[in-house]
Amino acid sequence: MAILGGDAETVVREAEEQPTRRLMRMFIAVRTRFAEDALAAAVRGGVRQLVVLGAGLDTFAYRSPFGEKLRIFEVDYPATQEWKRGRLAEAEITVPGWLTFAPVDFERQSLHAGLAAAGFDPSAQTFFTWLGVVPYLSGEAIWATLGFIAGVGGGAHVVFDYSDPPETLSAEMRALHDARAARVEAAGEAWVSYFEADKLRERLMGIGFREVEDLGPAEIAAKYFPERARKGPNRGGHIVRAGTI
Repeated sequence: MAILGGDAETVVREAEEQPTRRLMRMFIAVRTRFAEDALAAAVRGGVRQLVVLGAGLDTFAYRSPFGEKLRIFEVDYPATQEWKRGRLAEAEITVPGWLTFAPVDFERQSLHAGLAAAGFDPSAQTFFTWLGVVPYLSGEAIWATLGFIAGVGGGAHVVFDYSDPPETLSAEMRALHDARAARVEAAGEAWVSYFEADKLRERLMGIGFREVEDLGPAEIAAKYFPERARKGPNRGGHIVRAGTI
């Protein structure tokens, strides 16, 4: 709220006025919870670096419970990152000493070079979060990034989200998807990449990941909303955790 300059009452009212967006809000909350739970487990297992890819308005660095134990790199499009840093300053939110900003354009720049310039240690076990980004990138950019993560010498973990192809969704889910897709495209950031779970897992294992956990809608509901556990086709948004060690 401080970063955006809004207030809780307005956000709640606007959410109530947009009931069709409730599933997306729940998915966004769940993917963050899943990522942070996985990160906590990884820190207990020796992770000492976190890279937030496409950081946007991610707030973890400013509320991290790990302090100096976990070095954090926020990677984002240069103009977006500059805007966020301006908002942080205006909101008087202190940038902690364990955070380093690394401006990188995923489509035109090397993630390796951007992180190296920021002081990233490839020999240290590292956790990557990549939330709300993959659908907007080309397949080439996605696999270049995942290939880099798989090649981190100290071992790596990554959590990211994706969606099944629109043509595989039910009529109801396809209508919701198309409405959301139209909104983001109108805002200038179209969804361009989708995956089939089995094919994605196979390719992840093929580039060096040893473990892949993929939660589709049914698994997400069973884990976080058991009272809403769904039946039927397990299609829609997915959250993936993959590791090389």
